[in-house]
Amino acid sequence: MALAVTSTSRASTAAGDRVRVMVVDDSVVVRGLIARWLEEQPDFEVVASLRTGREAVDQVEKLDPDVAILDIEMPVLDGISALPLLLAKKRDLVVIMASTLTLRNAEVSLKALSLGAADYIPKPETARGVTTSADFRRDLVEKVRHLGQRRRRMRGPRPATAAPAPADTRLAGGGRPAPLAPVEKAPALKLRPFSHTAPRVLLIGSSTGGPQALNEVVAQLGRVIDQVPVLITQHMPPTFTTILAEHLSRASGRTVREAVDGEPVVAGRVYVAPGAIHMQVARRDGNPVIVLRDGPLVNFCKPAVDPLLSTAAQVWGGAALCVILTGMGSDGAKGAAELVAAGGSVIAQDEASSVVWGMPGAVAQAGLCSAVLPLGQIAQKVTRIFSGERS
Repeated sequence: MALAVTSTSRASTAAGDRVRVMVVDDSVVVRGLIARWLEEQPDFEVVASLRTGREAVDQVEKLDPDVAILDIEMPVLDGISALPLLLAKKRDLVVIMASTLTLRNAEVSLKALSLGAADYIPKPETARGVTTSADFRRDLVEKVRHLGQRRRRMRGPRPATAAPAPADTRLAGGGRPAPLAPVEKAPALKLRPFSHTAPRVLLIGSSTGGPQALNEVVAQLGRVIDQVPVLITQHMPPTFTTILAEHLSRASGRTVREAVDGEPVVAGRVYVAPGAIHMQVARRDGNPVIVLRDGPLVNFCKPAVDPLLSTAAQVWGGAALCVILTGMGSDGAKGAAELVAAGGSVIAQDEASSVVWGMPGAVAQAGLCSAVLPLGQIAQKVTRIFSGERS
């Protein structure tokens, strides 16, 4: 049954402007905690707290949430089975999968992204762990906020009273076209010339939306991977990066695996930063090698993109090409600045194709980029640069 959660202390945010959230988890403790955390934020409204995927599917049209936090393991109808049914009923619903850190759940979470989930969040294995984890709480709130606000900007203001849509505007399956909100014209971005030095390494950083974006880009980089090493830092916990590497290996037909401390960095391989460890590079006996560091969080992340880019600037200088894909926050901006100062070049994913234009937006707006491109054009551009193009 749905548990209505309302709050009257919302003076700072009009009801029509709040992000509407549906929490779906079979644990009453977890449901209650998440609902309370979200209700403490003035820009959220928890419209329901549900126990099973079946309840969510049955009520999603009536509740009309912007975001659903969907547990993977539930009775009656689990999260991965409920996901396509929810999206069929509400095509613009933002779904965040919640799962514990097991190999199976990592695989299921990445499968959910391919089926239309916007993101995932690793959940502590026990209710007590959920209660005491400040990182889980912070990450959950930030993901709901960024993804929910993006969805609302695309949809436009929610009317105070929803009126039925005219028959000729309804879509097959009962959905309705989502009107786009007016968008202010953004100032033109200042781009830098590409380095005249032939690149000898490709560095990629990503976060929210990154697994889907990486899969698309890496699948088209076969020729580049054959020429140079590719190093990837995706914000992910342990276990998840193992599964990510396997997915990217299948997509690219090349060797993709988690990096190992001290191993040489060579062409023909793709190195993924292991979950919860920063991946850096250094020179030993004149050759680049992987350096893994279990240091403090950087930009609230581990692994973080900044340590990779900062050390790559020292190792390759102007012969480094960096791509920053979709992600929350500004991780990568500091390292990209050091890379550019050393003569390297940066490409960022554009806002329209990003799930969240935080990381790529930070480098683009700082004037660090030589190109800002839709996701579908990035691999082509990278391939041309490694083929000799310098503009």
